[in-house]
Amino acid sequence: MFLTITTTGSADRPATDLGFLLHKHPDKAQQFSTSHGTAHVLYPEADAQRFTAALLLEVDPIALVRKGRGKGRGGAPDSALGQYVNDRPYAASSLLAVALRSVFASAMKGQCAARPELVAQALPLRIEVPVLPARGGPELVDKLFRPLGWTVRAESLPLDETFPEWGDSRYVRLVLEGECRLADALRHLYVLLPVLDDAKHYWVAPDEVDKLLRAGEGWLEDHPEQRVIVGRYLARRWSLTRQAMERLELERLAESDDAVAEELDNAVDEEADTEEKPVPLAVRRREAILTVLRSAKAARVLDLGCGPGQLVGALLKEGQFTEVVGVDVSMRALHEARRRLRLDRMSERQSERVRLVQGSLAYADSRLKGYDAAVLSEVIEHVDPARLPALEYAVFGSARPRTVVVTTPNVEYNVRWESLPSGQVRHADHRFEWTREEFRQWAGAVADRHGYEVSFGPVGPDDSEVGPPTQLAHFRMAGDDGGGPEGGGTSREGRGSREGQESREGQGPEGGGSGAADSGASTRGKEAAA
Repeated sequence: MFLTITTTGSADRPATDLGFLLHKHPDKAQQFSTSHGTAHVLYPEADAQRFTAALLLEVDPIALVRKGRGKGRGGAPDSALGQYVNDRPYAASSLLAVALRSVFASAMKGQCAARPELVAQALPLRIEVPVLPARGGPELVDKLFRPLGWTVRAESLPLDETFPEWGDSRYVRLVLEGECRLADALRHLYVLLPVLDDAKHYWVAPDEVDKLLRAGEGWLEDHPEQRVIVGRYLARRWSLTRQAMERLELERLAESDDAVAEELDNAVDEEADTEEKPVPLAVRRREAILTVLRSAKAARVLDLGCGPGQLVGALLKEGQFTEVVGVDVSMRALHEARRRLRLDRMSERQSERVRLVQGSLAYADSRLKGYDAAVLSEVIEHVDPARLPALEYAVFGSARPRTVVVTTPNVEYNVRWESLPSGQVRHADHRFEWTREEFRQWAGAVADRHGYEVSFGPVGPDDSEVGPPTQLAHFRMAGDDGGGPEGGGTSREGRGSREGQESREGQGPEGGGSGAADSGASTRGKEAAA
């Protein structure tokens, strides 16, 4: 297998800069052992005007067959008779992609200690692959590479030049030209070579999803042929394909929210949560919730609107919580939670502590009865105001846990988010965001109606003018000796405090509410908040 990468230079930027990025000295040929043969790196031309690096992969067919033994474990995808004599060692495939990753690992990661300024520079590149399998023909090659900014020339190769009447083979000669960062170019090749071949020489395990998303970061999220790329790269293993597509959707949502997928939050500028160190608001919120649950001595906990399961994971790390149930209306969110928690890899003892169930918070559910505590973290603001009484009854009237923790954004704090336009809510799916007074009125009325006491506490920096970014309410069944939320400024409303009750029952801001209860949208699943 053979591939060349060529660049041209000028007096200001010599072409030999490519050698620094590849971490290879052009004055000597080098060779590297791979699991299926030997990779050679050589330089047909290397001067200030033009520089070419060539990768030649010499495949050991015996090693290829031996490592591919076993049903379902890869190896040459052709028939058994073709294991030793076939076209696989000579046509670019996943073997060449693996060699690229092994030989040019630092370059693919965008690392260059000697000349770090080169990493971000777009270079005029010409990449040539003389023989490339293309199941889908030159048209598919063009569809995969052209959206990435490449000028594409894919010439079909004949089955046999001596007998042109036999027609074309499924192979092409590929030439790519364009201005591109070297790291990006290598990642394009690493993903798309096996995609075009539509085969892999090794078993596709779950960790291939992580490899794909790392290599596809920054370009795969918006590629028009994303589904084809993901399906072929993962050898059409549909469970892995679904997992990868869900994670790509989370990445897209995170990018649209100017957030990080791992800590996607409905706060806009999480670094503004603290002046001393950038502790994300999502992390602070989880810590505040855990503090309340610990003080309440809760053992069996419901995470209502669990989304992708960050809070469930945090609860499982503490031995106090002997049973954790995550509930969400979105199956996509539950699938992501299952992946994050690695339920399929948990020990039997650990897996007995956790359940993930689909359910709508707009309806009473007998499965939710009998628990010590329930958490509604960043949920109520997704519910339409007309549905809030249904959610209230399902949690406080039907399920009736001893302790309920509710967190929701404080709209007054929005003026502190420099990147949030005036008058806009923090997330497009928020039906409302309440002031501190509106939240206290709603929580106080709920407590009065269902026999709870409620206290309030801040989450995040408590601004002297506009309050904290997130507000927390701790409901305790009347007569229970649970502690209040820590953090200072706690106030308490006892059961039977009827003053102003008529004016606050059912109150919420115009246009408010939260749709995850029964509209089919996930609560934190929709925005992957903790």
